[in-house]
Amino acid sequence: MDLKQLEYFVQVAELGSFTRASEVLRVAQPALSRQVRALEVELRLNLFHRNGRGVALTEPGQRLLAHGRGILQQVQRARVDLEEARGAPVGRLALGVPPTVGRLLTSSLVQAFREQLPRATLTMVEGLSTYVLEWLAQGRIDMAVVYNAAPSAALDLVPVLEQPLMLVSRRNVRPGKSTPVAKAVPLRDVAARELVIPSRPHAIRMRVETALAAAGLRPRVALEIESVPAILDLVEQGGLAAVLTRDALVGREATLLAQPIRAGRALLVTSLWIATSAQRPRGPLLERGAALVQAQLKRLATVPA
Repeated sequence: MDLKQLEYFVQVAELGSFTRASEVLRVAQPALSRQVRALEVELRLNLFHRNGRGVALTEPGQRLLAHGRGILQQVQRARVDLEEARGAPVGRLALGVPPTVGRLLTSSLVQAFREQLPRATLTMVEGLSTYVLEWLAQGRIDMAVVYNAAPSAALDLVPVLEQPLMLVSRRNVRPGKSTPVAKAVPLRDVAARELVIPSRPHAIRMRVETALAAAGLRPRVALEIESVPAILDLVEQGGLAAVLTRDALVGREATLLAQPIRAGRALLVTSLWIATSAQRPRGPLLERGAALVQAQLKRLATVPA
């Protein structure tokens, strides 16, 4: 059984038409028909019911389609594996990111990925740091960007950057007046405000609670909201505050005030890490992809005011 014949058969079967398959494969339709017919002759079976509207699979054709897809996928995996053995970054890279990071990173990362790794495919999914680490452990993704990663024997962790956490509130600027400079506030000011904040185990929520507890303080949680845009909408309405990174405020600086938070003599920060599995092999694509993600994150990093 010829692999080219099998590929042609699968394409015709999935598209239901020799005409459409010839366009996708860029093969003349008579040549395509001859190859598929040669396969039928070899197997001594009719694989298609042919009619004026296209083709439909016979029962033997349906069986061969199930086998054919698996065979072609296995051949493709073998090609990718051999390319990786030569050091070529090919294949599919699945990346998990927190929503705030994804909003800023996706566009520039996709563009850079296409330019620098044209033979690879990037898939991005969003989720809280806790969830993307679970997906990484399950093998659903190959790499994760997470906040405040805890050391683990199952993970390879690379620190990327630290970002100051901000107490976010509505700006009160009179018409004609300049925007006030955001001054740092102590932790007790965070504890004094009613907060709209994500629920546990959101990384920022855990960081805030840990810092407050170390100072003998507790947060006043008014609402637990997972969506960052929804949190910002509620803060803009007035009365409530939030704790977020400055990146979350992009596009809303005119209406929202972001003040750094002092924890003792230092600013309260959150750290961003790249995580990969320590239990799976690292191929060229993962190595190049991790370096590319790290470079893009550092390029987009907010410079503290």
